[in-house]
Amino acid sequence: MKHLTRVFRALADPTRREILHKLKEGELSAGAIVSYFDMSGPAVSRHLSILMAADLVQQRREKNSLYYSLEAETLAVAMNEFLSSVCPTQIITRNKLNKTKKKKKGIKK
Repeated sequence: MKHLTRVFRALADPTRREILHKLKEGELSAGAIVSYFDMSGPAVSRHLSILMAADLVQQRREKNSLYYSLEAETLAVAMNEFLSSVCPTQIITRNKLNKTKKKKKGIKK
């Protein structure tokens, strides 16, 4: 549950949501991300740190540059986990889908 809390805290800020939106197109350098916003580099860096702590963004270093990419699967899993916990119809739908997938796998063998 702590992970879900970190994800939703990260998503609560519009700047962080915009960063995720920019990263959905592909990897960006720290400088490129900063250029999209009217704020200092350290302020954007703090937003990126929060996104990384929630495992929504991955960082890699290439020489003297930092590059960031979206971890879309983490976001999808967190949202699914949350919806499954609060929405009974979601649980039923997912259970039916899993049963269907298991049946199809059994037929193919």
